[in-house]
Amino acid sequence: MFHFFVRRTLVMIPTLLVISALVFIIIQLPEGDYLTSYITELEAQGEKVGGEKIAFLREQYGLDKPPLEQYVNWLWGMLHGDFGYSFEYNLPVSQVVGDRLFLSFLLSFTTILFTWAVAFPIGVYSATHQYSWGDHGLTLIGFLGLATPNFLLALVLLYFANVVFGTAVGGLMDPMYLDQPMSWAKFLSVLEHLWIPVIVIGTSGTAGMIRRLRANLLDELQKQYVITGRAKGLSSFKLLMKYPLRMSLNPFIADIGNLLPQVVSGAAIVSVVLSLPTTGPMLLAALQSQDMYLAGSFLMFLAALTVVGMFFSDLALAALDPRIRLEGGVHR
Repeated sequence: MFHFFVRRTLVMIPTLLVISALVFIIIQLPEGDYLTSYITELEAQGEKVGGEKIAFLREQYGLDKPPLEQYVNWLWGMLHGDFGYSFEYNLPVSQVVGDRLFLSFLLSFTTILFTWAVAFPIGVYSATHQYSWGDHGLTLIGFLGLATPNFLLALVLLYFANVVFGTAVGGLMDPMYLDQPMSWAKFLSVLEHLWIPVIVIGTSGTAGMIRRLRANLLDELQKQYVITGRAKGLSSFKLLMKYPLRMSLNPFIADIGNLLPQVVSGAAIVSVVLSLPTTGPMLLAALQSQDMYLAGSFLMFLAALTVVGMFFSDLALAALDPRIRLEGGVHR
């Protein structure tokens, strides 16, 4: 197990280096850069931009250097905790993110807990009551959850909340706490508004998790060891908890690596619809304005979540399921 831990840790380092290079190339692919968009905006407002000012701005933003040098400086800065300078906000990226990163973590963590808390009992019930009315009803709800886009559900919720109930849905806190430092009152306000985006974002993930858990548990319940245990007189609950349910938890553990970045990135459109002050809308704005260091830092954050999440899911799977081999090959 220790050798597996060390080997997986060493693999993470070159993986993140390759991802950082790909991220930098991707954000450099669109024609022009932030300065080009900025000059175009100034000219649209009727302001003339001379050649000397353009050269000064390129030097000020560090865009006069070759792309390779820009990448090396950006990577070296990230290794020292400096994620670059946001051109649009005229602030370091770490200061621009601020509370948005904390709110994104809070929203993502709560959504994952909601997904597991809802999917686990429903998936177990559907598998143990196969083809019952409850199973059919939950299956229908699950398919609806898979088929409904998150942003569409958010729009429907906004419509019914305003038209039917006369209440305003949107934001992650009361307006009085916007741009204010985190406090106990602001945290309580966030908790009061948190349930709406959690339900909207967690719907599709919950539906998919229910279907996977039901399928895995049904497969385990039909195996010979379950039939043997039932023939020996084991109670249904003890027989379910002993092995089949444990073996069916693999999708919960395996999805850790995918669930974290999916929740953070998938919430971007929902955050725009519901006016949530999370990192999603800021990422979209950074990509549109070609704010390369801000956008690159977000993309590296998502990549790091994926790599670290897969690392922990592999360790948890190896500990949970003894059938999973940590070493390849056949041992005799």
